[in-house]
Amino acid sequence: MNSQFNYGTEHLTIGICLDIASGKTKGVINTEAAARIKASWQAVAEIVHKQIPVYGINTGFGPLCDTHIGEEDTSTLQQNLLKSHSVGVGKPIPQEIAKLMLISKVQSLAQGYSGIAPATLARIIWHIDNDVIPVVPEKGSVGASGDLAPLSHLFLPLIGLGEVFVKGEKFPAGKVLKDNNLEPVVLGPKEGLALINGTQFILAFAIKAVQRLNDALNRADLIGAMSLEGLMGSARPFDERLHAIRPFKGSKLVAKRLHTLLNESEICNSHVDCERVQDPYSLRCMPQVHGASRNAWLHLKELTEIELNSVTDNPIIFSATDTISGGNFHGQPLALPLDYATVAAAELGNIADRRCYLMSEGRYGLPKVLTNNPGLNSGLMIPQYTTAALVTENKTLCFPASADSVPTSLGQEDHVSMGSISGRKLHQVIDNLEYIQAIELLYATQAMDFRRPLRSTPVIEACHSFIRETVPFIEDDRIFATDINQLHQIITSGSLLAIADETAINNNINLNPNDEFGIY
Repeated sequence: MNSQFNYGTEHLTIGICLDIASGKTKGVINTEAAARIKASWQAVAEIVHKQIPVYGINTGFGPLCDTHIGEEDTSTLQQNLLKSHSVGVGKPIPQEIAKLMLISKVQSLAQGYSGIAPATLARIIWHIDNDVIPVVPEKGSVGASGDLAPLSHLFLPLIGLGEVFVKGEKFPAGKVLKDNNLEPVVLGPKEGLALINGTQFILAFAIKAVQRLNDALNRADLIGAMSLEGLMGSARPFDERLHAIRPFKGSKLVAKRLHTLLNESEICNSHVDCERVQDPYSLRCMPQVHGASRNAWLHLKELTEIELNSVTDNPIIFSATDTISGGNFHGQPLALPLDYATVAAAELGNIADRRCYLMSEGRYGLPKVLTNNPGLNSGLMIPQYTTAALVTENKTLCFPASADSVPTSLGQEDHVSMGSISGRKLHQVIDNLEYIQAIELLYATQAMDFRRPLRSTPVIEACHSFIRETVPFIEDDRIFATDINQLHQIITSGSLLAIADETAINNNINLNPNDEFGIY
């Protein structure tokens, strides 16, 4: 992986974008991109000087597009645009999401179709490189004509307005610029419109969702395999031949991962000839269910990466005499797959809840509620109530925001995507899913302990031992919220997957047989 990325001329993947945000990779403007940016900027200057009527350069905005703006007022027009469109409400979005907005906007502008000034682009990159992150409210975008409100807040600091985060603390943007001996940017013609027309709010949530959901999918297979061991389920449904005759990419991958995770397990081998003919769906159908969610993830990843390398503002400047007012800012191409991915994430929680319930029933040789002394102890009866509540909450979040549209801008913008809501809802569902997976992990590790002295495979045993370092075997009732929160921390920190991957590498086990399902 390169430690430097060239904005506008190289293909930006989700992984590289996240690496720029974390400081692992530095984004720069190379000579080729600089030439394109300058040519587009000069084309806008020519449009203004020759008074060629072009939307947003020498006209008003939205329903005011027929109002002519004189050359002397074109800069004021752009400043006013940022101020008047900064109407977001609610809590600030996470700083990482705001930074991803900056990075993805630079990638779009640096392709040379937006008329941005080189100095303005350099200032945006300064914000990225120095972790001076604008404060952006979470609500107010309808996801067409771009994410107008959040992008306006994102770029207020360029003109010395709004607020920014510096080392996690909020400051007025004007003060931070002054402290760094920087003057506010004076926006030229088209610049304000280029900054706020685009899908970068939706896109940033999609980028982060691709990463988070990918981790959740990998955990689903791992924790599901642990649950299967605890329930003494069969690995036969993961036979490669079965999935070769129904060859969905996601199902094939999950079956391969589960087969690899369970290969040569003592627990599995101990009941090969038992009388159970088949397992409940929540065990047997993991390739089909987890796999379907992986297919949805793959679709989201593909479209997110296309958007990440697209130009999404308006109008598009091909030359001073060739401009097009189109609809590349419309968020529908991401809104639909984000809603699809929301259902996919919720389904991972649904099937995990069923496995928790199955482990508490007292079937297949496990004690009821996974405790040696049920009655006096409630054991793991009640954590499944929490998964049930979270699963139901996720179902209520699955209504597709993209199915709605409310006309705006006095009817000029008469169909909007609501993709900004789709992106935010997906993260709410993943938040709940992470707690559901923490609770399944609590059940699975406890269930596995009732199978001793039989052992599972190196990866599963390493994960079990890692959990037991933090959460001990449950003998008597205790405050299980403490255990759940500790397991949630293990999940969200990435340490569970890290242990699995490290153990797999050390034992020459390939848990990721298909590069297509990575984020680079």
